[in-house]
Amino acid sequence: MPAYVIVDVNITDPSRYEDYKKLTPGIVGSYGGKFIVRGGPTEVLEGDWKPGRVVVLEFPDMEKAKAWYDSPEYTEAKKIRFEASTGKMILVEGF
Repeated sequence: MPAYVIVDVNITDPSRYEDYKKLTPGIVGSYGGKFIVRGGPTEVLEGDWKPGRVVVLEFPDMEKAKAWYDSPEYTEAKKIRFEASTGKMILVEGF
């Protein structure tokens, strides 16, 4: 079953975040993943959520998504993301 990584990011250093954005597509792709949503306008339909930049990644399954997240390549990219932003990330299984 497909798996989705859902991220709500608040960018604190836009120029450094651009460095992160350049690295991630190749790393995501090497684990069979693809971007479904990468920023763009949002509209809250319920609740008091105030999202920053919303990103959604799709992977073939939970194992591939976890392998991507724990990979040496993404571990290095995460360091840049942590320098340039704050946020929340979840992994959810699709159907």
